[in-house]
Amino acid sequence: MALYLKGIPMKAEMMLTLFHTQTHAPKTVVPTTPGILPGLLLASLIAAAAFALRMLPGVHALSPLILAILLGMAFHNLIGTPASAKAGVRFSLKRVLRAGIVLLGLQLTLSQVVAVGGTGVLVIAVTLVSTFAFTVWLGRMLKVDARLTELIAAGTSICGASAVIATNTVTRARDEDVAYAVACVTVFGSLSMMLYPVLGGLMDLGPHAFGLWAGASIHEVAQVVAAAYQRGTEAGEFGTIAKLTRVMMLAPMVLGLGMLAARRLKASGGEASRTAPPLPWFVFGFIAMVGVASLGVVPHAVLQPVSTATQFLLAIALAAMGLETDVRKLAAEGFRPALVGAGGWIFITLVSLVLIRLTTG
Repeated sequence: MALYLKGIPMKAEMMLTLFHTQTHAPKTVVPTTPGILPGLLLASLIAAAAFALRMLPGVHALSPLILAILLGMAFHNLIGTPASAKAGVRFSLKRVLRAGIVLLGLQLTLSQVVAVGGTGVLVIAVTLVSTFAFTVWLGRMLKVDARLTELIAAGTSICGASAVIATNTVTRARDEDVAYAVACVTVFGSLSMMLYPVLGGLMDLGPHAFGLWAGASIHEVAQVVAAAYQRGTEAGEFGTIAKLTRVMMLAPMVLGLGMLAARRLKASGGEASRTAPPLPWFVFGFIAMVGVASLGVVPHAVLQPVSTATQFLLAIALAAMGLETDVRKLAAEGFRPALVGAGGWIFITLVSLVLIRLTTG
C-alpha cells in the first residue's frame, strides 16, 4: 500500500514533466511551397504572347513553339525566372508536354497515309531513318554530345521542335541542349522554306513531287505549309498531308529511342541499372488518338479548337523550357552542334529529292 501511494506522486511528476516538454518544445517549421500555379501561369502567358506575336507580318511562318522558347529564354536571361515559378515550370515540362503530344494524335489519320500512297510513304520513311542515322553518325564524328545529337537528329528527320521535346522525354538532355536543337531546326527549316519554292521552279518539279519533297524534308509543319503553297494549292495540300504522315512516325521513333535508352541504362551497371527505364507511356496515348481520329468519330467542328489547344499546350512546354535555359551555357556548346544540324539539313534535302526523282520519274 505504501509503495502504491508512494508511486502516485512519482507518476504525477512524470506526467507533469512530459506535459512541460510537449508544450515548451521548439516547433518544427515546415517550409511551404507556392505550388505549380505561378510557374504554370508564367509559361502560359509567354505561350499566349507567342501566339499574339505570330500575328505580326513576316512572323506567321514561324511556329508558336519556336517563338515561345525564344520568349522564355529572353525572360529568363534578361529578367530571371522567379524561384516561386520553378515548380510550375517543371510541371509544364512534364505533364503539360505529354498532354500536348497525346492530343497531337487527333490531327493525324490513317487515311492521310493512304492519300500519300505506298511510294510516298516509303520515300518519307527511308528519308527519315537515313537522316536520323546520318546525323547521329556525324555528331559522333564531330564529337558532339550524344544526347544533343539525338535531339538535332529527331528535329531534323521528323517534325522540328515537337520532335525535339518529345525525344527529350527519353534522352533526358539538358534544357540548353533542347534549346540548341530547336534553334537548329528553326534556322535550317526557315532556309528550306525560302529556298524550296525557288529550287522547285528551277528543277521544274510538278505539284505532287514538290509537295512530297517539302513534306518529307522541311522541319516544321508551318514551314512546310508556307513553302508548299507557294507552288500552288495542289502542292500545298499534298505537302501538308505528306508532312503529317511524317509526324505520325514520331511515335515509333520515340519508342525506339526509349528502348535504346533503357538498354544503355542496363549496360551502364551500378546505380544507373536500377533506374527506371524511360518508357514513354504517353506515346501510346498519341497512337490511341490517331486511332480515334481515323475512325471519324470526332466532329470536324471540334478538331480545329483541339488543334489550337494542342499547339498552345506544346507552346507552354517550350516556354517552360526557355525559362530554364541559360544563354551562356547555350553559347558554351560552340559551333560543332550547328555543323551537325547543317549536315543533317543538307542530307535530308538531297536524299529526299533523289528518292523522289527515282520514284516519280
